[in-house]
Amino acid sequence: MRQEGLIIAIDGPAASGKGTLARRLAAHYGLNHFDTGLSYRAVAKALLDTGQPLDDAAAAEEAARALDFRTLDREALSAHSVGEAASSVAVIPGVRRALVEKQRTFAETPPGAVLDGRDIGTVVCPDADLKLYVTAKAEVRAERRWQEIVAAGGKADYATVLADVERRDARDMSRADSPLKPADDAHLLDTSEMDIETAFLAATRLIDEVLAKKKTI
Repeated sequence: MRQEGLIIAIDGPAASGKGTLARRLAAHYGLNHFDTGLSYRAVAKALLDTGQPLDDAAAAEEAARALDFRTLDREALSAHSVGEAASSVAVIPGVRRALVEKQRTFAETPPGAVLDGRDIGTVVCPDADLKLYVTAKAEVRAERRWQEIVAAGGKADYATVLADVERRDARDMSRADSPLKPADDAHLLDTSEMDIETAFLAATRLIDEVLAKKKTI
């Protein structure tokens, strides 16, 4: 069901299910997909790989400007340590400015896109056709993340994962530049008691309403 020029913005905290939902929606509507969190993870990994401090703004900004979205390796960037580091570099204004510019270019590239992250509806694509804010209780998100780690063969303590989730939420929501929050016109989707299929169906109903309105204009 290809839809030319459609832009869908999906925001929400870690492990809310927004990434899985975004990929399903992009495939369903024939759109490009980009997990903007990967770009921050890539900047963080570049600093980690070269032994540079995560608070080195100049180095982080240089890495952000040099980043090529086509080279991002989701598997290499999925490590928990990289995710934690990404939340640290994401508070650097120069990094955000450089990556937001690249993210907007991606969103505007035909045939359209689904972007998920933490400031898509508020900063990156404020004029998106539809904005979703996907969330879930911290305990539920921690359980999901813990199960992911264990399923991948890793070792983790649930209490530690929960503390990480809560710490990351606080950091993302309290940063001065582009804090995590729902856009004023975003639709709230709480997945605490939803499986991915239920969330997908709820999202497609909203998107189909938008498409129906676009056809009448």
